[in-house]
Amino acid sequence: MSKRKIIKINEEKCTGCGLCANDCPEGAIQIIDGKARLISETLCDGLGACISSCPEGAIEIKEIEAKPYNEIEVIKNIIKHGKNTLIAHLKHLKLHGMTQYLNEAVNFLLKNKNSLNFNIDDVIKEIHNYNSEQCTCPASQIIDFKEENFKAQDNNILTNFSELRQWPIQLHLISPYAPYFQNADLIIAADCTAFAFGNFHKKFMKGKTITIACPKLDQNTKIYIEKIITLINEAKINTIMVIMMEVPCCGGLFHFVKEAMEHTNRKVPIKKVIISIAGEILKEEWI
Repeated sequence: MSKRKIIKINEEKCTGCGLCANDCPEGAIQIIDGKARLISETLCDGLGACISSCPEGAIEIKEIEAKPYNEIEVIKNIIKHGKNTLIAHLKHLKLHGMTQYLNEAVNFLLKNKNSLNFNIDDVIKEIHNYNSEQCTCPASQIIDFKEENFKAQDNNILTNFSELRQWPIQLHLISPYAPYFQNADLIIAADCTAFAFGNFHKKFMKGKTITIACPKLDQNTKIYIEKIITLINEAKINTIMVIMMEVPCCGGLFHFVKEAMEHTNRKVPIKKVIISIAGEILKEEWI
């Protein structure tokens, strides 16, 4: 076995609601004895489609020694659930650029098309014509915001003044022992938020330190939790403001903070801000 990314389920947090199993077309998760279980390492692709489904933050991606993902075993399991589930899985592979697995799946289906209860040619045609613009996932959907939707008010003209207080800001790069984090009010923001919300500096950053991350695309995120713990325990930060997008995958950022708080020797107030993909504040609340 070699190291690869795979999901890990926290049994204590899991309530057995089954939402993660519903969002796992590969069939790697089942509810057994009232808890979500990873029934086979070979069925888990490690892409984490199930993470945003979990309301308890009980699922994370770990890089551990695990059996290799087996696309053929996944396909054998998926075709039992019908054509639509198969299409959802193949689109999932194409969206994430998993070309090797996609080719393995299509070749297997073509070799076994006589045993299928649907027309595999229809499936292949739909996958061939599928592209990111057709994706219904809000994290990847292409939307053109027309200029008429952003008519600025005369009394709300922005300047180009930056409120950035420090560098670096990416969570992998920052040192939690840097002096500007001492007793600071900290912003932990998803990468996209400052691009979506036009007044980001003026609204959120004045007098605060900031770090940014992407819970969907960043790797080795375990270090993020460790750094947040250090910022709370050692840098003695005063508050944390978590700013994230409305898309489901962004919820992982808040889960990083929640998990870190479970291992700290002091508690700090946390504010959660959710930004819409149209650049509006949807929610702003202290947790």
